[in-house]
Amino acid sequence: MCPSLLQNATCSSVGCLCRDRSRSYPSDLSDEEWAVLEPQARAVMRELVRAEGRPMVHDLRAMCDAVAYVVRNGIEWRAVPVDFPNWDSVYAFYERWNKRGLPHALVARLRERLREIRGRNRQPSACVIDSQIVKCADTVPKSTTGYHGGKKIPGRGRHIVVDTEGWLLALVVVAASVSDKAGAKLPASRLAATFATLRLMWADAATTGSR
Repeated sequence: MCPSLLQNATCSSVGCLCRDRSRSYPSDLSDEEWAVLEPQARAVMRELVRAEGRPMVHDLRAMCDAVAYVVRNGIEWRAVPVDFPNWDSVYAFYERWNKRGLPHALVARLRERLREIRGRNRQPSACVIDSQIVKCADTVPKSTTGYHGGKKIPGRGRHIVVDTEGWLLALVVVAASVSDKAGAKLPASRLAATFATLRLMWADAATTGSR
């Protein structure tokens, strides 16, 4: 890393480059995307400060970009590049949000805004559910994985529900050994508790059968 960048860093955390970093990764938010996300993200941060009383010293956009980098590239937290805040700060940021369900709240706010832009009601009346089986790394605990007889692979199953625009409503991850029918019950129960407006769900044949 260029020493001049270290000297020009303006983040209040000593030696951190996050506020002055150049956005060059495919996972980085564009200025247009950040203009939409920033008001929602700052509202979430205000909720955190009121609850925990600890304002964040790092740049909020850099933190969001760092989490997006980890998710997009499937890397370890410790492998976060040096132009982001320290990996442990990024992980702590993610944990604070996740424990309070704030990523879900942020996604919901953005989805409702997008639906309104498309001329739809804020809450959906129909949805689509599907599943995907994926292999897991060797480091994933065996207690949370299983063997899928159809795909003939060990791993986990993702059960995803989206609205008719393709925007996320619910996501559940289970062992691959859990059937589609059983796995679909988990997001379906969450939907029932979250969206009173839902009336219709499309699903493939794997989720049909007795109730």
